Amino acid sequence: MSGYFLYHSIGMFEGKHAAMQAQLDEFTKSWSALDDGQWGYALGQKQAFINGWAELIGARPQDIALSENVTGGLYSILGSLPDHVRKGRTLLVAGDCFPSLHFLLQKLSQRLGFTLRTVPLSSGLAYVSDDDFIKAWDDTVGLALVTWVSSTSSHRVDVDRMAQCARDHGSLMALDLTQAAGLVPFQVHNDVAFTLSASLKWVCGVAGASLLHVRPDLIAQCEPEFRGWFSQDNPFNWNLDQFSYAPDARRFDHGTPSVLASIASLPGLQFVQNTGVHSLWEQNQALTSIIYERAKQQGWQVLTPLSVSERGGSVMLKASSAARAKALVDTLREQELYCDHRDAVLRLSPGNVCREQDVLRLCDTLQAGW
Repeated sequence: MSGYFLYHSIGMFEGKHAAMQAQLDEFTKSWSALDDGQWGYALGQKQAFINGWAELIGARPQDIALSENVTGGLYSILGSLPDHVRKGRTLLVAGDCFPSLHFLLQKLSQRLGFTLRTVPLSSGLAYVSDDDFIKAWDDTVGLALVTWVSSTSSHRVDVDRMAQCARDHGSLMALDLTQAAGLVPFQVHNDVAFTLSASLKWVCGVAGASLLHVRPDLIAQCEPEFRGWFSQDNPFNWNLDQFSYAPDARRFDHGTPSVLASIASLPGLQFVQNTGVHSLWEQNQALTSIIYERAKQQGWQVLTPLSVSERGGSVMLKASSAARAKALVDTLREQELYCDHRDAVLRLSPGNVCREQDVLRLCDTLQAGW
């Protein structure tokens, strides 16, 4: 049995320890060898990770770069865009985006000359509705940052509607997949300029290996200010006066690449690929439906939309207070049932290591202590 309900934080799969250990043992063996094969091996594994992401989201590997995290990827994007996209324009973001991204945007708006427009949570809801976000989107928007699935409500936006809005207003759109990639089926969208995601949640990887996909027709227009020797087509060009960007997404690389996180994340990505996103999604929905049904019976306040098409893989329940939510999390932990809370919001995310009896035990424990 597994009482692990923290996929919104770190994803797990059966055999993760052994798979990661084998992967890291191989890296250690190569990196410690007294020969010249270290970088060939490490960069090959990094490329395998990129290739895996490309397969997962239906993209070309040459359109994908990696960053340490989504915040870093967004920084690279903003530092690469032509002035006409940023200066004097509006950058649109929802009030339920991941806070780290908003912190970055607040600071960069001062230097890059854009106005940050944050759409507040919709009345009576724990998230920004698609209607309210689109209502705030006008022709002044140079870039809209869209969160596919919220980390505090598990609300899922309609990507097609958002992409149509970007097309209608002549805006660029960046899409953060972090809370759903590897669980909810997804293919890169022709009208989405940039796609970002971490790898440590439903993709079951580790921190430090994040995706940045750039729409192919935009790559040549992007000149990242965060650049280095790996931003070039030939990293071994060391002529200080002859820098030129790589023709593909490698231009979003910069200094010596951090390869270890990609290598450690490969087993999780391969697990998702081998299992199949559709299978993982079906299992998740079968498990979350048990929680939704119990919440309905007990009158628990559910913050997540009830429509399957409007939600991700987590269920968010609102307790009477932050203190009550903490007490419930502590009680669950005593029963080896693991979840977390943000203020008064309980976050419950059953994944592939969970079974029906685990979810029922979670519900019973919540019911007894609610």
